[in-house]
Amino acid sequence: MADPVKRLRTVAPSFVALGPSGVAVRDRLKRLSAGDEEVLRLVGTHQGALASRDLKQRCADGPDHSTDTWAARKRGLTGESSSRIAGAITRASHDQWALARRCQAAHIQNLDAGIRTLRHRLALPIGAKGTKRAAGGYRSRSEWFRKSRRLAALEELHAAVVADWRAGRVRVVRGGKRLANTRHHLAAAELTELQWRARWEAERWFLAADGESGKGFGNETIRVTPDGEVSIKLPGPLAHLANAKHGRYVLACRIAFAHRGAEWADRIEANRAVAYRIHLDVTRGCWYLTASWQRPVVQTVPLATARAKGVVGVDTNADHFAAYRLDRHGNPVGDPHRFPYDLSGNADHRDAQIRHAITRLLHWAKSVGVKAIAIEDLDFTAEKTREKHGSRKRFRQLISGIPTGKLKARLASMAGEHGLAIVAVDPAYTSQWGGQHWQKPLVTPRRKMSRHDAAGIAIGRRALGHPIRRRTAPPPHDRSDRVGHRTAQAGPGTRRRDGNRPPTTDHAPGDVPPSGKRTRGPSASKTVRDAPRKHEWVQDSLMHTG
Repeated sequence: MADPVKRLRTVAPSFVALGPSGVAVRDRLKRLSAGDEEVLRLVGTHQGALASRDLKQRCADGPDHSTDTWAARKRGLTGESSSRIAGAITRASHDQWALARRCQAAHIQNLDAGIRTLRHRLALPIGAKGTKRAAGGYRSRSEWFRKSRRLAALEELHAAVVADWRAGRVRVVRGGKRLANTRHHLAAAELTELQWRARWEAERWFLAADGESGKGFGNETIRVTPDGEVSIKLPGPLAHLANAKHGRYVLACRIAFAHRGAEWADRIEANRAVAYRIHLDVTRGCWYLTASWQRPVVQTVPLATARAKGVVGVDTNADHFAAYRLDRHGNPVGDPHRFPYDLSGNADHRDAQIRHAITRLLHWAKSVGVKAIAIEDLDFTAEKTREKHGSRKRFRQLISGIPTGKLKARLASMAGEHGLAIVAVDPAYTSQWGGQHWQKPLVTPRRKMSRHDAAGIAIGRRALGHPIRRRTAPPPHDRSDRVGHRTAQAGPGTRRRDGNRPPTTDHAPGDVPPSGKRTRGPSASKTVRDAPRKHEWVQDSLMHTG
C-alpha cells in the first residue's frame, strides 16, 4: 500500500516589519562629588521602598484592580514623595504586574505542551518509531517509568499554576529572581556577601521619572538642560538636602549624549516628553543616566518598494549570520557573507556581540545597494521543551542560544536608522529546501557553500515572492508546455529571459541556422530503403568474360 502524500504546512505571506517605536540613549555621570552620590543613594533607597510597598499592594489587588484602587495607591504615595513620583511608581508597578501575568500565561502553555507530549509518548509501545511530526515511544522500560514520574510532577505543577492564574496571584521579585537566588550560591558566583548586598540594593532603587510634554525640558522630576545640567526634584522627606530652588538638587556633573544627541536636544528645547533613569553599575562603580522617548508611528514602506532593488537574505544561527545578496529576479549575486558573533559570557558581552554583527551586516547591505533585508520570523517558544526533543541536548541548546526576540528588536531599530526595511518571512522549510536546491549548484573551486548560506538564498527568494526551487518539475504528460508554463519560468515581458528553442526548420535549406553553426550533412545511405527519392537507379550491362 502506498504511503499517503505528505502534506506541507501553509507558508505565511511575507511582510515588512514595523520600525522602532522608541529611542534610548545613555551617558555616564562623570565627576560626581561624594555628596552627589550620597544624595542619589538616599533618594533611590527612599523611593525604592515606596515602589516595593506599592508593588505588594498591586499584587494583592490582582484582577480586581481598577482606576479607583490605582488612584488610592497614588494618593497614599504622594504625601511621602510627590504627585509625579507617585505616578511613576504606580505605573511601574502596574507594568511589572502585567509582565508577570503574561509570563505566567506563557508558562501554562509550556506546561500544556510538555504534558501532551509525555502523554502521547507514554501511550505508545516501548520502542515504537516516531515520525518527523511526532515523537515515538520510549526506548526502555526504565525510561518509560521515569517519564511517567515526570508527567505526574508536571501535572501537579500545572494545577498549581492554573490555580494561581485563576486567583490572580503572580510571583514578582524586585531586583530580579536570579540575583535573589545568587544569595544562596555566593561561592559559585564569586561574590562576597557585601558585594551581593550592594548589587541587590542598587537593583531595588527607584531613580526614574516619566516625561511630560509641555513642562520645562520635557520632565519635571529629573530635568536635563541643553547645556547638560542635571537636577532632581527631591521627595518631601528629603527636601532639606536641596541645593537649589523649589526643592531641587543639582548634580555637579554635565552630560552630553554623543549618540542621537541632536535629536535629544531638539526634543527638550521644544519641551517634549523625555523619560530619564539613573542607575549605578556596582561592578564598575559608575553612575549612568538613560534618556528615552517615543517616536510617532511611521507607516512602513510597501513590500513591492522594499524589494524593488533586490534583498539580502539572512539566515540566523547560534554563532553567525549567513547573508546572501539576491537581485529582484531572485538570482544570487556574488559570494556568501558571514558575520560571526560569540554569545558566551555575560549579558553585556552578548548584547555587544549582536550589535557589532548587525552593524557590519547593515553596512554591507547598504554598500551593495539593496533597500531591504529578509530575515526569518523565528519564534522557538514551543520548540525548547525537553519533552519534545528528549536527549537532543545540543539541539535544545542550539535553538535556545539564538536570541530571537532581542535580535528582531535590535535589527529593526538599527536598520531603521540606516534607511533599510526588514522583510519578515515564514521560516518553513528554508534550510531544507535551500540546501536541496541551492547548496550544490553554487559550489565552485573558489566558493564554499554551507547549508546556512543556501538557507539565506531561500529566505531572500521567499521575501521577493519567488519559489525557492530554481525550476519546478516538468508538467504532466511530457516535457512540453502543453498544460502551461512552469511556475518558475520568466514571463513574456521579462528582458533577457530564456526564449523558446527554435525548431530545426526555422531556416532555409542550406542556409546558416540561427545558432550560427552549420550541421554536418547526412551521410550516404547504405540501403535501398533509405535512398532519396530523387536518385535514379540504372542497370549496367553485363561484363563479357569470354
